[in-house]
Amino acid sequence: MIEGSVLRKLFWTIVFGASFAFVESSVVTYLRALYYPEGFNLPLKTLPGRMLIVELLREAATIVMLLAVAAVAGRKGWQRFGYFILGFGVWGLFYYFWLWAILGWPSSLFEWDILFLIPVPWIGPVVAPALVALGMAVAGVVIVLRVGSGLHFRPGLLSWVSAIAGTVVLLYSFMGDTRATMQGHLPHAYRFDLLIASCLLLATSFIIACRNPSARR
Repeated sequence: MIEGSVLRKLFWTIVFGASFAFVESSVVTYLRALYYPEGFNLPLKTLPGRMLIVELLREAATIVMLLAVAAVAGRKGWQRFGYFILGFGVWGLFYYFWLWAILGWPSSLFEWDILFLIPVPWIGPVVAPALVALGMAVAGVVIVLRVGSGLHFRPGLLSWVSAIAGTVVLLYSFMGDTRATMQGHLPHAYRFDLLIASCLLLATSFIIACRNPSARR
């Protein structure tokens, strides 16, 4: 039996993610007006040193805020992780929704974007982070509901190996083209094969963790 408080916390985590995404989209709207007045496109433009530091700190603060919400909402480790990836996923999805509502961008899911700056710039077509965000949101809901209904979420060794491998492959697909991210060149074609491989590895890890024989109290 799932407690009503769990459902309320799920609802408010989603509300927070969607609302905070609007704040993030507003900031990006201002930045694009300053640095990409003709419209956003690659290659990347270098931000002034002080502005770059502010952007890095803003992104770090975003993660801290999502962690703080998860820490307050969840009762224990994996449930808190579930709230965190749910909030992160909803934030990522609504970030692009609000940009589209404000700027009419992206006009296509295959337009390129700067995804993150830590530790180096991440780039890729919008469809890639959107799919990852959707997967995070769904997985977060499942984890929270499993724990809330009396089931554990316990990744074993194989699940950990698959999750780490999938994460490394995914990050490489976004950060591997260092000429484009660090030297201001046009990017190579995005490696959708790496995206598919990483999603399969992460999905496998998640399914194994959910089917763990010791996943019941």
